[in-house]
Amino acid sequence: MATGMSNVELHHGAATDVGLVREVNEDSYLAAPPVFVVADGMGGHEGGDVASAIVVEEFGRLADAGYDPRRGADVVASTLAACQDRIAEYGAAQRARGASRFHAGTTAVVALLVEDDDGPKWLLANLGDSRIYRFNDGLLEQVSVDHSVVQELVEAGAITADDAATHPERHVITRALGGPERVEADYFLFPLASVERLVLCSDGVTGMIEDDVIAAILGEVSDPRDAADRMVAAAVQAGGKDNATAVVVDVVGLMTATSYDSERQRVSLEQKLGALP
Repeated sequence: MATGMSNVELHHGAATDVGLVREVNEDSYLAAPPVFVVADGMGGHEGGDVASAIVVEEFGRLADAGYDPRRGADVVASTLAACQDRIAEYGAAQRARGASRFHAGTTAVVALLVEDDDGPKWLLANLGDSRIYRFNDGLLEQVSVDHSVVQELVEAGAITADDAATHPERHVITRALGGPERVEADYFLFPLASVERLVLCSDGVTGMIEDDVIAAILGEVSDPRDAADRMVAAAVQAGGKDNATAVVVDVVGLMTATSYDSERQRVSLEQKLGALP
C-alpha cells in the first residue's frame, strides 16, 4: 500500500480470456490494491505477451514496495519509463539474435490511489486503445481517450464515431510502450467520491461489445468479480476476435488499517511465461 495514504476499502474482480481466434493471450492484468493495470500486448508469442507481462511486473513491484501518494504522476511516469526501457531492450536483443522483424509492444491503462490535502483520489493513466471507464448511478463514462488513428480522424471531423467501428485502420494505435522512443501517457485525476465503480479493459472487450452492453452488465451485477467475468464472457460470445480482459474496482469507503485486504489477483510472469528479461 502507498505509504502515508488513507486506507480505502476496495472490492475488485478481474477476468481474461484468449478469445476464439488468437492462439496466445497477449493481455496481462494486475489487481494489487491500490494499483490496477491492464496491458494489451502486440507482436505475437514472445512479443506482445512478454511486453504486457513486463508492465504487470513493474507495477507489481511498485505495489509491493509502496509509493508516495502525493507524487502519483511522477511514480506512474517513472514506472512506465522502466517498462519502455525493458521492452525496448528485449526487442533489440531478439532482433540481434536474427529475428529482424521482431516487435514487442503493449498498451497500458493504470489506476492507482493518490492523496492530496483534499483527501484520496484516483490517478488514471493510459497509453494506446485500452480503456478506463467510470460507472456512477447507472451511467457509464469513458475517461481515457484512445490513442488511435480512428480517434484522431473522429476528432478532426473526418469520420464519425460509427464509422470508426468499421474503419480499416481501427486497430492502428498512435502511442504504446515498446516503440523506438518514449511516449507520454495521458493522466486523469478524480476525487474518490466521484467514482463508484472503475473499469479497465482491453480492446478485445470494447471492440466486441458496445458501451451500452458494458453499462447494462455493470448495472445488473453488483459483485465486481462477476461483473468482470460477465464482460469478458460477453466479448467472447460476441465473436471473441481478440484477447479480452477486464478489471472492475468498486470504491466501498475508508476503513481502518487492520481491515485492509491486500489479496492480489495477477496474471504474472510466473503464471504465463516463466522468467522475463
